[in-house]
Amino acid sequence: MFLHEHPYEPYLFQGVKKLIVGTLPPPRFSTGELKPGDVDFCYGSRDGQLWKILDKIFGLDLPFETTSKAIQARKGFLIKQKIGICDIVASARRAKIDASDLGMQQVALRDMLGYLEAYPTVNTLLFTGGNSKNGPEYFFRKHLKMYDVTYEVVNNEVPRIHRFVHPKTQRIIDTVSLTAPSGAANRAVGSLQAYKDIKDENPNFTTFDFRVLQYKAHFATS
Repeated sequence: MFLHEHPYEPYLFQGVKKLIVGTLPPPRFSTGELKPGDVDFCYGSRDGQLWKILDKIFGLDLPFETTSKAIQARKGFLIKQKIGICDIVASARRAKIDASDLGMQQVALRDMLGYLEAYPTVNTLLFTGGNSKNGPEYFFRKHLKMYDVTYEVVNNEVPRIHRFVHPKTQRIIDTVSLTAPSGAANRAVGSLQAYKDIKDENPNFTTFDFRVLQYKAHFATS
């Protein structure tokens, strides 16, 4: 069994308002065997779409390369927008070395409620995926159950929004389950009526374009 440990500490700072929450990056980020075009930072896979989506929304002109310049450009953006990153999975074991969430076994979770206590300005968690097994929302629900915290539905349409009260600070925090920024989720996007409606009006509209619209509504707001 391969022990897949998260290679990056949470990217947090004073004044952070939103947290991007995923699971684990591809195993090559843990073993240091990056591919050309990967960025050695959270969500840095050349195959992933998160930074491409944010680049489009904010007009960042980010470099997509394995350089310190690429890392610093992303960190600068996050600080400016008061967005942090705190993936919920600390480690997992895998029988097959791949990036599949379903392939994770013996999963160890990070203490998300502890981080939220330490950074009291956080008001929103942005999940890079929904409540399917081993997704970030799935694990967060399990984490909340450990502390008997109620998870309330605010909006049950994609992207689904929930709300909970932090058990120690008593502040209200929202969560948004965004469509995963991966090619594997394209089929799910294609099945959404909202996507179909826009596609009917504009045949050139893509699953990437759909994510840009969805993410913009939640990233480009205070």
